[in-house]
Amino acid sequence: MNHKNYINNQWVDAVEGKTFEVENPFTQEMIARVPYSSATDVDNAVVAAKNAWKSWKILGSLDMRDLLREVAVKSRINDHEIAKIISHESGKPLIECLDEIEWIASIFEYYSELGRDQRGRVVAPVTPKSMSVVVKEAYGVVGCIVPWNYPLLLMAWKVAPALAAGNTVVVKPSEITPLSIIRWLEVACDHLPKGILNMITGFGDVGASLVEHPDTRVIAFTGSVETGKKIAMMAASQLKKTSLELGGNDPIIICDDVDIQIAARGTAWGGLLNGGQVCTSLERVFVMETIANDFIEAVVEEAKKVRLGNPMDGQTDMGPLVSRMQLEKTEGKVSRAKLEGARLLCGGDRPSEFEKGYFYNPTVFDQITSEMEMMNVETFGPIIPIQKVKNLREAIELANNSQYGLGCSIYTNDLEKAMTAAHDIKAGSFWINDPLTDNEAAPFGGMKMSGGGRELGIEGLDEFRESKHILIDYKIREKDYWFPYDLDQGRKT
Repeated sequence: MNHKNYINNQWVDAVEGKTFEVENPFTQEMIARVPYSSATDVDNAVVAAKNAWKSWKILGSLDMRDLLREVAVKSRINDHEIAKIISHESGKPLIECLDEIEWIASIFEYYSELGRDQRGRVVAPVTPKSMSVVVKEAYGVVGCIVPWNYPLLLMAWKVAPALAAGNTVVVKPSEITPLSIIRWLEVACDHLPKGILNMITGFGDVGASLVEHPDTRVIAFTGSVETGKKIAMMAASQLKKTSLELGGNDPIIICDDVDIQIAARGTAWGGLLNGGQVCTSLERVFVMETIANDFIEAVVEEAKKVRLGNPMDGQTDMGPLVSRMQLEKTEGKVSRAKLEGARLLCGGDRPSEFEKGYFYNPTVFDQITSEMEMMNVETFGPIIPIQKVKNLREAIELANNSQYGLGCSIYTNDLEKAMTAAHDIKAGSFWINDPLTDNEAAPFGGMKMSGGGRELGIEGLDEFRESKHILIDYKIREKDYWFPYDLDQGRKT
C-alpha cells in the first residue's frame, strides 16, 4: 500500500513520512501501513479542495450528474475487489461488504439526479412586477470524518450529497478501516475533476486538524457522542456548520399479536448484524409479558444458529469484531451485566474453536431492568438484552427513557399500536415490522444525544447547502417608502 495521501487526484508523499499499521481482525496480522498525515498534509488537501471548488461549484448540472453516475458504475464494476478489502480490514462477512458497495452505487446515482434537479425555489413576490428567488448554494470545502463499521457506505452518505450540492471534499477515514476507501478512490473516482475529492489518513489529531482548518466550512461526522461533542465545540469557535450522527441505543418493541418466530428472527438479525457493530443495532428489546417466554426462547435459538467464521467464507453469518479494543469492551459489558443481575441465556464468551480472531459468541440476556448499564449506553457488540413489559404504554415510556434517539422498531399487526408508538417515541427513524431498513430517498439521523442534522434524502442534500434570497424588480423605479417621510401627506404614489 502506498504511504501517500490522495490530493488533487494524485498520491502524494506524506510530509513527515510517518505511518501506522492496519490489522486484519480475523488473522490478527498487519496487512498494510498507511500514512499518518500531518497538519501540513491536511492543509495541502484543504487547499486543493478550495482551489477545485472555484470550477466545481459552477459546473453544469448535466456534467455533474454524469460524473457522479460514473462513480456508481465503476463502484459496481469493482465491487468484489473493494468488498474483499472491506472484509479484510473490518472482519465483516463478504456478503455484507458486497451489499455495502451496491448501497454506495445507489446513493451516488440518487444524488447525481437530485443535485441536477434541486437548486432552489421561487417565492411569491411582496410587490407587483417583482420576484423572489431562493437559491441553494454550496458552502465550499466539506470535511468528512468516517467511522469504521461501514467505511464506504457512511462515507458515501456524506460525499455524494456534498459533491452534488457543489462542494468539494476532504475525507478522513477511520484509522482502523482506511484501505477500502483508498482503493475505491483509485478505481472508482479517477475520472473526477482534479481536487474535488481528497483524502488524508490518521488518528483523532488528524481529524481535529481538519475540523479546525479555517477553510473547511462544514464538518460531517459519524461516531461517538463524546467525539461529536468535541467536534461541535471546535467547530463552534469558527461558526462552522456540523452534521453529527452520534449513535444510539435503539429499542425494539415486540407486541403480543405477532408471529413469534418471525419477530425472533428479525430481532436476532437486527441485534447481531455486523457483530452488533451498527449504530442502529437493536440493543434494547421490550417484549409483552404474555408472549415473553416463548419469544425469549426463540431468540436464543436464533442466536445459537448464527455461524461464526472466516468473513471471506460465503456461509459465514458473523465474523470477528473489528479490533481487540472492541472485543474487550464487549467482554466488559457482559461482565458488568452479570454483576448487575442479568441472566445469561447463551453466549457471553469467546468461541473456543478459533485460535485467532476477535470473535465473540452471540449473547442473549433476560431478567433485565432499565437501570442496567447496557440499557443506557451504546453496546456496539453482539449482545441482545430482553426486558419484559406489561403493555405498549410501558414499552413506549421505557423506549423514551434514554439519552439517545436514533432509531426504534416495533413488531405488531395492529396499525393503531404501530402508529401510536411511531408518534410518541423520539427517534429519527421508526421501523414497523422491518428493522434497520434504510431508503436513500428518506432522511436518516438522530434526535436528542444521537446528533443533529440528517443524511440521505433531500434533507441530506440540504445539509451541504445554504439558502440565499435574491429579490428582483423588473424595472428601476422610485419607491413610495423612501425618504423623505411625511406622515401627514401619506405615502408618495
